[in-house]
Formats: sequence, C-alpha cells, structure tokens
Amino acid sequence: MPVNCSSCEQRRAVLRRPKTGHSLCKDCFFHAFEEEIHHTIISAKLFIPGEKVGIGASGGKDSTVLAHVMKVLNERYGYGLDLILISVDEGISGYRDDSLETVKRNQMQYELPLKIISYQELYGWTMDQIVKKVGLKNNCTFCGVFRRQALDRGALMLGVNKICTGHNADDIAETVLMNFLRGDIARLRRCTAITTGSEGAIPRCKPLKYAYEKEIVLYAYFKKLDYFSTECIYSPNAYRGHARAFLKDLESLRPSSIMDIIHSGENLSVKEDVKMPTQGICTRCGYISSQSLCKACVLLEGLNRGLPKLGIGKHHKLHQKLISQEPLSEHEERRLKAVDF
Repeated sequence: MPVNCSSCEQRRAVLRRPKTGHSLCKDCFFHAFEEEIHHTIISAKLFIPGEKVGIGASGGKDSTVLAHVMKVLNERYGYGLDLILISVDEGISGYRDDSLETVKRNQMQYELPLKIISYQELYGWTMDQIVKKVGLKNNCTFCGVFRRQALDRGALMLGVNKICTGHNADDIAETVLMNFLRGDIARLRRCTAITTGSEGAIPRCKPLKYAYEKEIVLYAYFKKLDYFSTECIYSPNAYRGHARAFLKDLESLRPSSIMDIIHSGENLSVKEDVKMPTQGICTRCGYISSQSLCKACVLLEGLNRGLPKLGIGKHHKLHQKLISQEPLSEHEERRLKAVDF
C-alpha cells in the first residue's frame, strides 16, 4: 500500500530512511540529507570563509556525494570556500585508472579544478609493483600509508588550507571497532574526531561523519550522480572487511548500532598514566611522525632494499640504522626478506 511522505504529507514516499525510519519522498530526503550535513559543518565550525578546501576524490560514491553536496551547500549558504578536487593515483590497473575517468567527469560536471597525484611520481612505485613484491596479505598497509601522505603532499602543492574526505558514519564505526580489537589506544582516542591533523599537518575534516552509508547510496542513486562502484581488486583480505561484516550484522539487528559505536568512541577517556605517542617530525622527509622515521619512509626503504617486511610490525629498533645508513646484520636481512604474506 502506498505511503505518503511523513515530512510534507503530500507526495508519495519513495524510501524509508535507514537512519531514522522515516518514509520520505525524494525532495524531502534530499533536503533532510543536505541539511544534516550543513548542520554538521556549522556546529563543528569546519570551515572559515575564504579557505581553499581540497576534496579527496576517488570517484567512489562517498567522495562523489561529498563533492556534490559541498558544492551545493557552498553556493546555498555562502560558505565562501574555494573548492578543488584532489585525487591519488595508486597505480592499480583495471581499478584506479577506470575510477579516475569518473573523477575527470565529476570535474566537468561540478566545474571544479582537479589535481591528480600519483604513487609513481612520489615514491617511484605503483601498487601493482608493490603487490608483486609483498603479496596480498599486507598490501593495504602500504597503500593506506602512502595514500594518506600523497593526499597531504598534493594539498601542499596547491596551497590548500583544509582537506575534507568522504569518511561516513559506517567508516568511523568500523575504525572504532578495529582500533578496539587491536588495542590501539592512540588511534582509538582520535579516530572519532571530526577534524584531525591540526597539530602540524594540513587539517582534515569529515563532513559526512554522521551520514549512513546506505543513505549516501540512496542519495547518489536518486540524484543520478556519476560514480564508480567497483571495489579495489587488492582489498578482499583487508582487516577492515571483517569489522565491516560484523557492523552490518549489528546494524541489521539494531540500526542505531552505528551511531552508538561512534558516540562510545567520542566519549572514551584514557587513564592519565597511559603512555601516549609523542608527535614529532620524520628526520628524512619532514612529515609528521611519532618515530624518528615516518611509516612511509620505512615502508619505502624496505621496498627499495628488497626487504618488504621492514615496515610491517614493530621494527623501531632498526630506525637508527636506517637513518645512519648502516648495513643490517645477516640475521635481520634474512628475517625481513622472508615473504610469508
């Protein structure tokens, strides 16, 4: 039986919001979705008029919806922001090359400038080459570390004041679960922050922090947005996939589970006597790091030396040798060369 929109009570409802359970017509859903993101931006004071804001654009649903909504809200409410799309080309044949074509179409559709930065350009390696060296078990570690730094370096080239990413409520809840299961107190403490990196790196913010993934998909579908929907070919074994599956099971039983987990992370307190890492600067590249060498430099050193396990796990004791370019012992090399990915 047809149901009328619970907001305007005039048009026929076309969807039931996963987040609230309300039955809405398309126009009322668009308004509610956009206004919630506007409220998030205003209440968290994410932007200052006149700022140059880089939008992390992958061509996927989240970044495409983010770019569309940011452009709409910037014009509707006069944020006064200079928006630019920033994409990272990891060098994954049959995946990233196709998604970048979507980003280029988005550039024309939204009339926003676009900057593409590549792993090959920054590190001398593509993900295809890295996977041949390390296999499929820990390849997401390399990609995540390199992509984060690549986005920052692209933003620096463009003189960007802030970066906004398409992380949604599901992503953040998954990250809370992952950090809890790994016992990573430092990341658990900051992973729910809506803005990060203000201590030295270019600040990053998450305007979609409270937007459910299902609603982002519905928004993209009913708006007929142009996005790339294929999953990365190297991610089937990613640890995040297990957290995602668990979260989906929880959501099916209790839709508020996503927000409940986020709020738990936001209200987490850490005992005063718990030792937390101190932020410093990488002695090699100058990027922010809690160690003498940042993770990207250690991973890159391992790749260039033919020691792919160097950046996997805890090898902080070797950092001084790497900095001073001392040769590793035969035992150390043998342990780091053994590829059991």
